[in-house]
Amino acid sequence: MHWADVIAKDLAERSDHPLIATGISPTGIIHVGSLREAITGESIRSAVEGLGKDVRLIYLIDSFDPLRKRYDFLPEEYEKYVGMPICRIPCPCGKHENYAHHFVQPFLDAVDSLGVHCEIIWTHELYEQGKFAECIDQTFQKRQEIIEILHRISGKPADPNYAPYDPVCAKCGRYTKPLFDTYKFPYVEYQCSCGYHGKADVRKADGKLTWRLEWPAKWKIFGTAAEPFGKDHAAAGGSYDTGKVIAKEIYGIEPPFPIPYEFVQLKGVGQMHKSLGCSVTGLDAIRMTPPEVLNYLFLRVLPSRAIDYDSGLGILDMADEYDRMERAYFSHEYTDAEANSVRAYEIAQHNHVPKELPLQVSCRHLCNVVQMADTFDEQMKVLGRTVDLTDATDRDFKRIKRRCDCVTYWLKAFAPDKIKFSVSPTIPGGTKLMMNDKGFLQSLVSRMNDCVWEPEVISGIIAETGKISPIGLKNAYKVIYQLLIGKTAGPRLGTFLASMDKQFVINRFNQAAHSDM
Repeated sequence: MHWADVIAKDLAERSDHPLIATGISPTGIIHVGSLREAITGESIRSAVEGLGKDVRLIYLIDSFDPLRKRYDFLPEEYEKYVGMPICRIPCPCGKHENYAHHFVQPFLDAVDSLGVHCEIIWTHELYEQGKFAECIDQTFQKRQEIIEILHRISGKPADPNYAPYDPVCAKCGRYTKPLFDTYKFPYVEYQCSCGYHGKADVRKADGKLTWRLEWPAKWKIFGTAAEPFGKDHAAAGGSYDTGKVIAKEIYGIEPPFPIPYEFVQLKGVGQMHKSLGCSVTGLDAIRMTPPEVLNYLFLRVLPSRAIDYDSGLGILDMADEYDRMERAYFSHEYTDAEANSVRAYEIAQHNHVPKELPLQVSCRHLCNVVQMADTFDEQMKVLGRTVDLTDATDRDFKRIKRRCDCVTYWLKAFAPDKIKFSVSPTIPGGTKLMMNDKGFLQSLVSRMNDCVWEPEVISGIIAETGKISPIGLKNAYKVIYQLLIGKTAGPRLGTFLASMDKQFVINRFNQAAHSDM
């Protein structure tokens, strides 16, 4: 049984209306690893829904978190905003409501393309609405018990000055510490380091709970049944360990079912963490990976296993694996070892599995197609030479279009140079041909003139002609690539040539065979 089904079955047995929570702190660039939490949450939501339960998935944006430092990608002027809530810091580009919106909104817009059905909730709005007031009051009333819990569970020395709640200074706008003995619901006074003495109202967004208390407070507010989170929070003595005790002993609730997940690793780069910058953002991953393939990438392994995200040729390999599992799902022909991967394919559709096998066009093939034509209409003309599009549905074309867009983005941003090419409108400058090369081309043209223009036939003709030619098959390939794309290597020749107009190819070879070059 797939891991998402196991968790869903447990949640469905415990509640008729389970709520699954996920979230993110948009203090900087959001990388590909952050997608794992959203996709994991959605996979469980759709699995619970498949069991007939009324289930919700919420996505909490920690927009009231402070900017802890000026990151390298921020202008120097942002140094003055360090310590302020990110929802009250200006947008770096001037196009969004605030700093938090700037970093998370494009990500949220793109996540929608993955089929993640979640309710977006901004934490700063919860504070403005007074949703945390009861929990904040409890933390002040039971501050000593909290200090003891944190010491007992985390193993760290007890801090008598531990503040469960940080007010926001009304003058400088930065978080500061409260004066504990002044607390009387709903107010607490503070003395900010800027020199200002003020009073915060816990029913308003005048301050926030610290993370180890805010997280279980969210569980209480929403009645969270399950939550995926990074393995750092699941470490012994970490925020989940302290959170589940605080939930029971301070807030009087049961903690949610934990779903800790391993980090996503960039192949050849190393481990990634949400709070660190990286070379591949979540938006990059969504733009260069078909959504169904990206979902499958995260669902094919247990959450406890790390995922290697290869933004190079691994993108094409993963798409090929997805297509294989799709064929296996519809044919019902797969091994026991592949069963979980086939189920991962099914869950990746989020309860919208096609009724029949879609028209499959590999990303690997489209990688060639999009480099041979600019517009989608032109790309379909190229594709139509090697793929029968006669019975293609609107859904098929929509899927092909999405894959074309993803491959185009990948080629521009992350594809290795050896994959890239462009078909030269004329014989590339500097091309040098020997007499034997021209003889090979003349023989090739004579056989191609009357052949069926299909990949297998073309490949066979090239192989047979090259083997009997004095230049040999290896050099025959080089000559063909040089004449078409100005390189000595390129895409698989049979499919590549079949994707082009037959007369164009023959004319090019004829011209070269009879030229003075």
